[in-house]
Amino acid sequence: MTDATAKAAPKAGKTAARSPFRRSSIVVGGAIVLFFVLLAVLAGPLSAITGNDPYAEHPEALGAGSVPAGFGGGISARHWFGVTPLRGVDLFSIVAYGSRISLGIGVVSSVISLVIGVALGLLAGYFPGLVDALISRTMDVFFGFPFLIFAIALSAVVPQSFPRPVLLTLVLGFFGWPGIARLVRGQTLTLSKRNFAVASKVMGASPAHVLWHQILPNLMPLLIVNITLSIPGRIGAEAGLSFLGVGMNPPTPSWGRSISDAVQWALVDPMYLIFPGAALFLLTFGFNLLGDGLSDAIDPRKGVRA
Repeated sequence: MTDATAKAAPKAGKTAARSPFRRSSIVVGGAIVLFFVLLAVLAGPLSAITGNDPYAEHPEALGAGSVPAGFGGGISARHWFGVTPLRGVDLFSIVAYGSRISLGIGVVSSVISLVIGVALGLLAGYFPGLVDALISRTMDVFFGFPFLIFAIALSAVVPQSFPRPVLLTLVLGFFGWPGIARLVRGQTLTLSKRNFAVASKVMGASPAHVLWHQILPNLMPLLIVNITLSIPGRIGAEAGLSFLGVGMNPPTPSWGRSISDAVQWALVDPMYLIFPGAALFLLTFGFNLLGDGLSDAIDPRKGVRA
């Protein structure tokens, strides 16, 4: 065995050892994400089975002090997760319908950021000079922009009649593109110097053809991983804004606002805090697990440690 073979053998073993973990990450993360997708799709039928929705109040499920009566915050055959204090709203319906809000805002805003970031990143990487300088400086401005303050101010200025899911989606999507653009720019700078891109230029291919048919296809695996990892960040941002009271307006179901409302009831009705909090944790954890698994699958060298 040569020295090169001896050095390569341990790395191969570590990569092989990493493979089962990679597969399990994809399977477990994908299963969690799929569960919440199904929960969001079937929220209506599931609520119809129990005769509940996230807007109806059930005062009969409340006891003394407007606290849910019975075990676990009012858990019963009708109220699977119990009910909320004061108003007696079915907590399962809040969690189920809240998954629609979280997934919808997280996915759509990530797609918006991806489209803007890919377009500007490709231009910046393919046209070094003035175009690259302008886009790069714009990235720096967005990176230094106080997003949270802007979101709070915008929520106060925009009329309440404007749909909050649309507003949050646009804000998160518009301010989320610089990270993707910087990543795409760096990869484009490298790919544009590869033989296949140089050959296309020599043969007279237009920049649009090279970017669309040569460079972008090579970026797709990276972009799939990126959007998978960016979605939980957007979901957490929506929950955080709703927690602060500048996100979703009541009575629209929102995990973040439910967690905020549940804090003051944590000692007398902990389920009110546990179920929305667990849903938020599991969904973000599932996306992160799926993204990590896909990242390792696309680039196995990430799982190797010298």
